[in-house]
Amino acid sequence: MADFNKESQILVTCPKNIAPVLAEEIKGLGFSVLNMQPAFVELKGSLTDCMKLNLWLRTAHKVLYKIAVFKASNPDQLYQIVKRINWEEFIPADGFFSVSSQVVNEHIRDTRFANLRVKDAIADRIKDKKGIRPDSGSERHGIVIFLHWKEDDASIFIDTSGETIAKHGYRKLPHKAPMQETLAAAVILTSVWKPGQNFINPMCGSGTLAIEAALIACNIAPGVFRDNFGFMHLVGFPIIEWRNLSDAAESGEKELQGRFVLSDIDPQAIEVSRKNALCAGFKWELEFEICPFEETQIPENEDGVVILNPEYGERLGEISELTETYQAIGDFFKKKCNGYTGYIFTGNADLAKKIGLRPKRKIPFYNGQIEARLLEYELYSGSRKSKYNL
Repeated sequence: MADFNKESQILVTCPKNIAPVLAEEIKGLGFSVLNMQPAFVELKGSLTDCMKLNLWLRTAHKVLYKIAVFKASNPDQLYQIVKRINWEEFIPADGFFSVSSQVVNEHIRDTRFANLRVKDAIADRIKDKKGIRPDSGSERHGIVIFLHWKEDDASIFIDTSGETIAKHGYRKLPHKAPMQETLAAAVILTSVWKPGQNFINPMCGSGTLAIEAALIACNIAPGVFRDNFGFMHLVGFPIIEWRNLSDAAESGEKELQGRFVLSDIDPQAIEVSRKNALCAGFKWELEFEICPFEETQIPENEDGVVILNPEYGERLGEISELTETYQAIGDFFKKKCNGYTGYIFTGNADLAKKIGLRPKRKIPFYNGQIEARLLEYELYSGSRKSKYNL
């Protein structure tokens, strides 16, 4: 059976430019970061550690546990070497597995061929040892094996996540062009907002930003919404240890402090947000308003953040129609949001200029393939001197 206590290299993947946020998350869980690249963070740990990472990480896509490193110049060599791995220790003979890959090799024009060679090697090995072949396919509901093969250098990982953990499981009804949960969490963790402060989210769409902030504020692990991970299908999966991790996470949850106000001019967006919040465990803690963003309720004489994710003309709306919207956001910040920190997440730098305020920070992100920025604005109550009591 698989040794869940054996340490190896772990790669945790993430969207581009989010690695620094992910690295801080990993450190916060008690791990040491060995290496950081634009789309992954490297550390050392066990399969048991992978369970904890899958349970708690908010900005990750995959948790990959390395089981082999080798040289292979062509598909036949790949097959022979992969077949020598003790797959019967990981995959049940009557189990199900799939293979995914990232390949740069002159002999491979389609990564599906590399996947097939790995799949055949694994199935043939288990048949030789156990007498039957495990089922396999493209679905990721069972064990997932990941191949990284560049020129002659190859590595084999167990994808302990299975289905990507970028989807946190509560968003059953996405609205149009929803922000991915990992990106929303990264935006929040990059902001100055802290649990206990107000979180105001006009133009809330499907509610992802506010719900992610509420989960952080309540110390709710995003993995609690899932009942299936790749590691659960490995031979020797320690179910009692997993239950202990899950129970400990649940016992550490907190009550929501601060006000969370979500508004949108679209009644359907508010309905979707309500249902997503309910799936995340929030029955009445979040406040919902159907109104233009300018009429959003802003609690006075308090602090927190006001964050908007407006359309920016790449997938929704037209630039000319959005110019007035961005100008109105600037007016809204100046007139109604004094004392708060304002944020705009946008993929259109020209439209951002229409806000008419100078951002304190411009934090780079990617929304899919679109280069975006999180713009931070200090919205002083009175003079700058009086706010800081200098």
